[in-house]
Amino acid sequence: QVQLVESGGGLVQAGGSLRLSCAASGHTFSRYAMGWFRQAPGKEREFVATISWSGVNTYYADSVKGRFTISRDNAKNAVYLQMNGLKPEDTAVYYCAIDKDVGVHTIAVVTAQYDYWGQGTQVTVSS
Repeated sequence: QVQLVESGGGLVQAGGSLRLSCAASGHTFSRYAMGWFRQAPGKEREFVATISWSGVNTYYADSVKGRFTISRDNAKNAVYLQMNGLKPEDTAVYYCAIDKDVGVHTIAVVTAQYDYWGQGTQVTVSS
């Protein structure tokens, strides 16, 4: 059973930083892209960032570009999201996800491309 567990969320003041982590377990995929999404109250889930299995390719939503950095550690089956310069509009539940059995440099930006999702971690940014 594939499990994704996010951690690192919390309450932070505007301009502050948080580092989200996501650990994957219970899978046998040889390669998989990973991504972060977020969902604010009353809004649809939106793409934040993605990273290829190789780590060579990354892609960010315009709203977070230059402030957020996605990285991964394949030995630990983990993906991270370093969030700097946080803004109140970044407040949301953040989810990590796996797009399994992809090419080494494949990235995925569409929700429907992902096969497994975590339960989410709350990030709240106060003004």
